[in-house]
Amino acid sequence: MKATRTKDEGKVSIELYALKGLLIIAIFYTLHFARDLILPFMLAFLLNFLFSPVVRVLKKIKIPEPIGAGFVLIALISCVIYGLITLSKPAARWIDKAPESLRQVEEKMGFLSKRVERVNKSLEEINKIARMGAEKKPEVEVKGPGFTGAVLSGTREVVIKSAVIFIFLYFLLASGDLFLRKSIKLFPKLRSEKQVVEIIRTIEHHISRYLYTVTVINLCMGISLGVGMYLIGIPDPVLWGVMAGFLVFLPYIGPLIGISIVTIVAFLTFDSISRILLAPAIYIILEILQGYFITPLILGLRFAFNPAVIIIWLIFWGWMWGIIGALLAFPMLTVFKILCDNIEGLSTIGEFLGR
Repeated sequence: MKATRTKDEGKVSIELYALKGLLIIAIFYTLHFARDLILPFMLAFLLNFLFSPVVRVLKKIKIPEPIGAGFVLIALISCVIYGLITLSKPAARWIDKAPESLRQVEEKMGFLSKRVERVNKSLEEINKIARMGAEKKPEVEVKGPGFTGAVLSGTREVVIKSAVIFIFLYFLLASGDLFLRKSIKLFPKLRSEKQVVEIIRTIEHHISRYLYTVTVINLCMGISLGVGMYLIGIPDPVLWGVMAGFLVFLPYIGPLIGISIVTIVAFLTFDSISRILLAPAIYIILEILQGYFITPLILGLRFAFNPAVIIIWLIFWGWMWGIIGALLAFPMLTVFKILCDNIEGLSTIGEFLGR
């Protein structure tokens, strides 16, 4: 009888684990399938952590939360519009001439051009063999819409998503402590409402502190790189500075992308090898200062992560949500670690994520 009961309990346990596994798979499938709907709300939540302290400061000087949220939103939208107007033309110019630029880089790197030509000849020979006996059909060249056409076709979707982000962000900021009061009801097992408030305030404080600090560090990184590119004569230094600032959100992978792009731009701009190598050298020096000295000094070991966890996390969210998911991956990982560090029962996961 006892053996039968143990067997039944084991069977129930296996079924429970199977149901949990199916639930996790269903959640991730939903996140992937509904990414166009979820991403705007994720961005709005992160921006809410960033700007809610500003609304509280405005509230202390007798400005109501709805009006303060409106001021913050107007300032944010103005900065975004100004940045898009300033950077859209140089970005479009560089993207449109990308194929020609790569050919120019190949011409300057003679040894690489020869190897590419050999590969192309080999591919042509393979194609000839593959086409033997096949009927000749008229070739039709299909040209893509180009950068301008792609931008125009995606404008409507971008405007709609941006509107969702800003509208939801406004209501999050204007609602003040509404979500805090509602969150208390989600934890009925805790000893007191005061304990819930303390936990949520602590989490919010750490997340806001992290986002503010990283934003300032990224801004300084972008300004420093832009100034460096300007001093050595690289065109459109503001564009490369903004690019570097955003790529800081991609640990390890972001700097590699940025250094590669800056090196190609230097190849297209200069003829001297010493000046060409100067551009990636500046980027590498700034990245070393930012990644190994400034960020650890300011944030401390609290936000130090296991490198393997970071790479897996970046690849996973890049696969789930594309480029935006990769950019949001590290902030989301930090938020998740803060939650694990401050919620009893999840501290083991927080310890695993850290170094």
